[in-house]
Amino acid sequence: MTKKDEAIIEPSLPGDGEIQLVLTGKSEADPAKGWLPAWYFAICAPDGTRMGACVLRVGRNENTYYGGNIGYTVEPPYRGRHYAGKACRLLFGLARRQGMEELVITCNPDNRASRRTCEWLGGDLVEIAELPEDNDMRLEDGETHKCIYRFDLRRRSV
Repeated sequence: MTKKDEAIIEPSLPGDGEIQLVLTGKSEADPAKGWLPAWYFAICAPDGTRMGACVLRVGRNENTYYGGNIGYTVEPPYRGRHYAGKACRLLFGLARRQGMEELVITCNPDNRASRRTCEWLGGDLVEIAELPEDNDMRLEDGETHKCIYRFDLRRRSV
């Protein structure tokens, strides 16, 4: 097992003083399904109160182009305080430690809060893409389009 493999198994994420990410699970890659290895976290206040959740998918493929390397949700009482963006900043550091130079965050075009989060983080809107006909989000959820935001981790001091 290499040093990089060890990091993939047990990530260490310091908080930022306002939030901390607590590892809640992980999944291995499943190339047959197009799934990348992923870590799942709870977004918590310093006292341990769970305010939301996020995921980091490590690597790049067609699924992450449309579904994103990072996904997040913040519980309604905690919205409007940039907790999703702050969690993403912590995940940017973890992604860089895994050798990623860029990543993608996506959202539905009508999700103004997620679009504002991506803009607040300095993401570049690449396109509003139509999902392929065979995409799971289209087949299972009826979604048709995604805003694709790209983040260049080389120009970030995380």
